[in-house]
Amino acid sequence: LWLRDVRISPAGRNIAFTYRGDIYKVPVSGGQAVRLTAQPSYESLPIWSPDSRSIAFASDRDGSQDLYIMLADGGAARRLTTYSGTETPESFSHDGKYVLFSSAIQDPVESAAFPSGRLTELYRVPAGGGRIEQILATPAQMVSPSSDGSFFLYQDQKGMENEWRKHHTSSVTRD
Repeated sequence: LWLRDVRISPAGRNIAFTYRGDIYKVPVSGGQAVRLTAQPSYESLPIWSPDSRSIAFASDRDGSQDLYIMLADGGAARRLTTYSGTETPESFSHDGKYVLFSSAIQDPVESAAFPSGRLTELYRVPAGGGRIEQILATPAQMVSPSSDGSFFLYQDQKGMENEWRKHHTSSVTRD
């Protein structure tokens, strides 16, 4: 009942998931799950790099929920973001050079959206570490880039929809 955030690798060989605040990996054929993180903090939301060699994830090991990256076989994780708010990993870029994430850092002045910590913006950070860059000023979740990087698909968020409420239809329902 504690399994969360299940993601299959792009190569289709392994599944990463969260269990009781740690990241695990298991072959798609089944077998023994391997624990990849072992911190007293809460790790979650693993995402695979396009080559299936790295996993980015969220962790509160330094206070706020920041992004970290590690090899898919485990080992030391490297911190990618240091913002005092919450960063949520969404996807890697098509070429694996960037990690795309959602966070409520800075609404553009021309934005018509109500400034709220619940309505995030989409950002990217180099997978090797570095400066973050805003990609989209409106909330974009479940981002999936095209194979050539020319566009991405995403789920929008217009307001405070309860995603677990079945058949909800209103002006804040996600597309």
